[in-house]
Amino acid sequence: MAGGAKPRRGGRRAPTRGAGGAGGGAAGRPTRHDGASAGRGGQPTAGRGGQPTAGRSSQPTAGRSGQPTAGRGGTPTAGRGGKPAAGRGGAAAAEPRAGAAPPPGPFRLGAIEGATPGKWIDTWHERMPRTPLDLTPLTIADQREALVGRAVDAALVRLPIDPAGLHVIRLYDEVPVVVCAADSHLTAAAELTVADLAGEVVIAPRHAPLAVEIPDAATPRFAPPDTVADAIATVAAGVGVVIVPMSLARLHHRKDVEYRPLAEGPASTVALAWRDEGAGDPLVEAFIGIVRGRTANSSRG
Repeated sequence: MAGGAKPRRGGRRAPTRGAGGAGGGAAGRPTRHDGASAGRGGQPTAGRGGQPTAGRSSQPTAGRSGQPTAGRGGTPTAGRGGKPAAGRGGAAAAEPRAGAAPPPGPFRLGAIEGATPGKWIDTWHERMPRTPLDLTPLTIADQREALVGRAVDAALVRLPIDPAGLHVIRLYDEVPVVVCAADSHLTAAAELTVADLAGEVVIAPRHAPLAVEIPDAATPRFAPPDTVADAIATVAAGVGVVIVPMSLARLHHRKDVEYRPLAEGPASTVALAWRDEGAGDPLVEAFIGIVRGRTANSSRG
């Protein structure tokens, strides 16, 4: 016992009243409830014989300092997860928070001409406000090189693309359309067929977004235009037609051309692609989740 404590009549000793003493509760007074309780120092209160009081159950409670008090069997109290419960002193290590902060970025996204990533980019900015997204325009000619050459982390590409070393998931298909001069006889129909194009000069630009076989089509007597925009400009001059995905017809629309859907024509598929070694990258995985429609709190699936 601490010095200055005198025994009462009957041989019992009163606990000291100093703060933090062996029997100290609040303001140095012993606690009054029945169970074994810890004082501010995490030590059990003294019973009549100077021994720690036993709680109603055989399991003790943790003191404020994080040290477990001893029960009747001397066993420390287990926390909810089977580990000693941590008090204010932090004796047990705190578990890390679920989910680590994403890398600072930026996330570099490539996008083929005509792709529409706007809604996914908006969602990215909502969920990842501190991680910038850099959008890089791509052409069919350079879409694969941008990925394997690490110029971008992932890209919206137009199929077909050589899948070697890449992960590729199909996103959506685009309707093929026939672009013709505004005064062409082809504009009389709301929809065209392959048979309607017999005898027409069908222009295909270099690295054409669509490969379409038109029986009985006339062969152009000039070199293929470099781009879709150049091909549409040629059509606007009254020479031939060009078949492209609808998004490109809209992108390069001008007053002197019209376009009509091509029934039974081949669809153009837009896909998301990333490098094999990019699998597991937190920014790539975050964008994949957005594209696949996962919510911010949903697990990967």
